Amino acid sequence: MAHLRSVLSPVLPDASSPAVALLLHGFGSHERDLPGLARWLPSGLPWASLRAPLDMGYGGAAWFPLSPDGGMEQAAIEEATDAVWAWVDAHLADDARIVPMGFSQGGLMALQLLRTRPERVVAPVVLAGFVPVDPQPADTLLAEARPAVFWGRGDADPVVWPDAVARTRAFLADHATAETHVYPGLGHSICEEEMDDVRSFLASHLPV
Repeated sequence: MAHLRSVLSPVLPDASSPAVALLLHGFGSHERDLPGLARWLPSGLPWASLRAPLDMGYGGAAWFPLSPDGGMEQAAIEEATDAVWAWVDAHLADDARIVPMGFSQGGLMALQLLRTRPERVVAPVVLAGFVPVDPQPADTLLAEARPAVFWGRGDADPVVWPDAVARTRAFLADHATAETHVYPGLGHSICEEEMDDVRSFLASHLPV
């Protein structure tokens, strides 16, 4: 199993942290891409920005391979998910809640954490993200619990295929209480309006 590298917040997560945000970058990016979003997190919430395990050879990384038609291998997704949980188990207290915030492929990973160990996850944030085709271990539990999820995307996103958007919309309708935002004119990116909405979402759903 890959050992993930990370960038940590100035207030380091430790065994006493009741909740920790995990920043999960997109395909071909790196662990230093998303820490700029930390200013929209609740004050004092520690965070860690993880580097995906698949080295792409030019400074970037990916959580799992993607085919040109958007195809994904479930085994590779599971391996990446296991690597994130291994990092969590090695660095955080057993009862610490995880607040995953992921962009694009990292958004899929944020939902993977919810769909595998939902008891450890609170208020996941999915930015231009999507779900894979295959069901996941905790989906039945999620259909009953309907946890809060933030899903934001642009209506001009040329990267996430329409079938992936439709699949994600259907999944969230059946398995979550989703706060969904679609931003006019936004491509495969993140805007300040979206992050202001994320801040309000987290303020409403994180334990105080």
